[in-house]
Amino acid sequence: MQKCMIGCMEWSDLRIFLAVAREGTLGAAARRLGQTQPTMGRRIRALEAAVGQTLFQRTRDGFVLTDEGAAVLRHAERMEEEAIAFERQLAGEGAGLDGLLRVSSSDWFGVHVLAPLFAPFLKAHPRITIELLTESRLLSLARREADLVFRIRPFDEPEIIQRKAMHMDYALYAAPGTPPPVLGDGAGAALVTMDAAFGELPDVLWLRRLLPHAHVAFRSNNREAQAQLTAAGAGFAVLPRPLGDRMPGLELVDVGEPPPGRDVWVGYHRDLRRLARLRALLDATLEGLAEGASSP
Repeated sequence: MQKCMIGCMEWSDLRIFLAVAREGTLGAAARRLGQTQPTMGRRIRALEAAVGQTLFQRTRDGFVLTDEGAAVLRHAERMEEEAIAFERQLAGEGAGLDGLLRVSSSDWFGVHVLAPLFAPFLKAHPRITIELLTESRLLSLARREADLVFRIRPFDEPEIIQRKAMHMDYALYAAPGTPPPVLGDGAGAALVTMDAAFGELPDVLWLRRLLPHAHVAFRSNNREAQAQLTAAGAGFAVLPRPLGDRMPGLELVDVGEPPPGRDVWVGYHRDLRRLARLRALLDATLEGLAEGASSP
């Protein structure tokens, strides 16, 4: 098997193998790579024929690695690391202001904060393409799933260069005309807040402390959905001010103390530190964020 691993395996088939191993189904793997399920299935069968082993157990719930598949996975991941490192090195030496940049952020931050800043940048640099990925999962900078990532938690990977992009204030909002809540109680008030998985976020804990007896009317991990429900009169919500201040139909509720704010961090892989188009976009975006923070 070791000899065939060197002479028989195609890197394109190993990319498909890795996607199926990580996603667990052909459908999810096909969506990840932008291919069709029949093509994915055919390439997996070709790979199994090449190595002479069954790499996946097919079950009702999806594809599960066999012991032989797990052994191939270790080799494939090392090959992937080397291939991606080579791509990063080549990309990092690019000096021209053209090409693709993948940027990842939360959904509302991408729509309401980043997209308006990207528009003038793209007008000034028409040969650059920005791909904005707004996903709840954290994309990997090491695997080039994204080139720039904006998030509210610092990065802990040693190969990631990071800096604080901005401090983001939060505030309490309601629809205009909503009676103010009774602080320290909240009985009779309705809340629009994060779902249970995010129940320990600082702003969620602040709202629970401020209005402990309020009824939770709506939960969502989508801040823009919270803003829309709040504007429709569903209750009180703590929202990031870059979202809440721009959303029609929302009114800031002054309760004497603001919710805790959060820092926004931006990170990129150190191999891309000399990539001219990345530096240009990062500088323009940070400048725009700084101008926005200083605006009244």
